[in-house]
Amino acid sequence: MKMTGRTVLITGGTSGIGLELAKQLVARRNTVIVTGRHPDRLQAAESSVPGLHAIASDVSDPASIESLYGEVSDRFPSLDTLVNNAGAMRNIKLNESWQLNDLTAEIDGNLKGPMWMVQIFLPLLLRQKRGLIVNVSSGLAFVPFPAAPVYSASKAAVHAYTRCLRAQLEGTAVSIVELAPPGTETPLFRREFAEEMKSEKGMNVSVLVKRAIAGIEAGKLEIRPGLSNVLKAASRVAPHFMFRQMVKLGRTQTSVS
Repeated sequence: MKMTGRTVLITGGTSGIGLELAKQLVARRNTVIVTGRHPDRLQAAESSVPGLHAIASDVSDPASIESLYGEVSDRFPSLDTLVNNAGAMRNIKLNESWQLNDLTAEIDGNLKGPMWMVQIFLPLLLRQKRGLIVNVSSGLAFVPFPAAPVYSASKAAVHAYTRCLRAQLEGTAVSIVELAPPGTETPLFRREFAEEMKSEKGMNVSVLVKRAIAGIEAGKLEIRPGLSNVLKAASRVAPHFMFRQMVKLGRTQTSVS
């Protein structure tokens, strides 16, 4: 599936993987729309990527998604590609006190958001000749990171949901791809995990996006660059060993504080 001449909607497209994907897809002569919650970041994205379209929207809010669909279907009726990229990753210590809604906030954006986006936009995608949905999960969908328990759980669920979605849409014109990035050098990778990741080097975001696009064009249904492929394999052949390595990594901050 060639990633040129398409109309692409990317959630969470104002920074990190989403913004880099937008840049590379615009350069490949695609019409690209990004969403985000912050007007200043949306404006900055449009300024940094000539030709990019930015719309304020929050994937954790069903009303916002419905409003987004109304605007996108009106302005971009040929939309044929949805990239569910928006999400958050937090360092959560489960033995501390949390408000229940706050504890599970990542579920709203990371899991419910993609499900809601697919449900709203699928009829439009099915009307196109060659539709595509890309759900961004994580290498942590295969082996969880204890320092990010809710994030890991949400991405494991995205992985399961994506497999089910692909099975249900088999035989239609819409292809379902899962992109499972490894740790990538983005603000999300460093923001709350500076101590844990101080000795770790993430994948360059430009390299990640190039591999993602190449994987889509090669017809891969599950794209696992770098360490993500290792985690997937280890989850099958040595799950306990790999999880213990993640436990040790997650204990770094605890041991020094």
